[in-house]
Amino acid sequence: MKVVVLGAGLMGKEVVRDLVKQDEVRKVYLADRAIRQAEDFAEELMNEKLDILLLDATNEEQLSDVIGLGDIVVNALFYTFNEAVARCAVERGVHVVDLGGHIGGATEKVLALSEQAAAKGVTLIPDLGVAPGMINILSGYGASLLDEIKSIKLYVGGVPVQSEPPLNYNVVFSLEGLFDHYTDSSRVMRNGEVMELPSLSEIETLEFDGYGEMEAFHTSGGTSTMLESFPNIETLEYKTIRYPGHAEKAQLLVDLGLLSRDSTIQVDSRPLRVRDVMLAHLTPQLRLGDKSDAVLLRVIVSGTKDNNPQTVTFNMITEKDPNTNETAMALATANTISVVAQMIGNGIITKRGAYPPENIVPGELYIAEMKKRGVVIDVQQA
Repeated sequence: MKVVVLGAGLMGKEVVRDLVKQDEVRKVYLADRAIRQAEDFAEELMNEKLDILLLDATNEEQLSDVIGLGDIVVNALFYTFNEAVARCAVERGVHVVDLGGHIGGATEKVLALSEQAAAKGVTLIPDLGVAPGMINILSGYGASLLDEIKSIKLYVGGVPVQSEPPLNYNVVFSLEGLFDHYTDSSRVMRNGEVMELPSLSEIETLEFDGYGEMEAFHTSGGTSTMLESFPNIETLEYKTIRYPGHAEKAQLLVDLGLLSRDSTIQVDSRPLRVRDVMLAHLTPQLRLGDKSDAVLLRVIVSGTKDNNPQTVTFNMITEKDPNTNETAMALATANTISVVAQMIGNGIITKRGAYPPENIVPGELYIAEMKKRGVVIDVQQA
């Protein structure tokens, strides 16, 4: 198969790193406007399967031409490009997977292309990160092991291995995205009804080996498409995992309006968004740098099997790879989207159209493939 990877940022490069190792992958194109960054990576990787392409993704004609080089596209661009990439790919008859983006309805716009994609023999799967992404796949797999599902509880957190005050947190993806997750409300299912709860609320305690007690609280975006995929469930909720005390400190920042998209101040007679000031001030302080990170995950799917109560629990602790310096978040995210792309390319996923991950990715095989890549997901049924 020939794979086009759009975006030479961290996730795009780590996807390429996995793809070139696979015998079934004959050619990989890494396309980005940051051509020097991509070429430096190619020089480091030194793999004859990889070609670097200059791409301005705002130019749809150029975007379409690049997409047309592949059998499948891995879209690691900013989520605002997801719809355009999907449309170009459908026109070209090329499959697409992306990292998702529920802000502005990006994922919904990709899923709305299902009929056109099916007519062209194309598969589109958005939301293939960790949350959403990995948790969707595991939820779908857990549901397949039960006769009836009553509850799905999702917990994920990217945290530093060694916590440092005052926030006990380091940036493992976009800090502005984190602010959105902390300020927007969380959509959940309670007693069979969809409702919205404030982010940073309903703090509970979880334990993870080697990390002890951690806290978990509601944040926006984590339930993604699952409220629609499991409309008859009693309970469905997503919470973010952090070190104890983090939510209280983050709540203070929210209450003071420091994370608001809309608040502005005047400095030397010029308006400044308060959020922009916070981003500029906190980004260098919270940058992960050479420190080690971890992704902690727990997915609990409860219901009945043969008329008896049963629960399927998935647990994962993934830490930065000391040999490659690949962060835990990159390991979990990039390998997820790469594995699913290969499932389409290898003919394991054959359904055509646009589908959320929980409705199309075979969970048992996904877990096995992730284990090969050092991301171990433990499954327990009780």
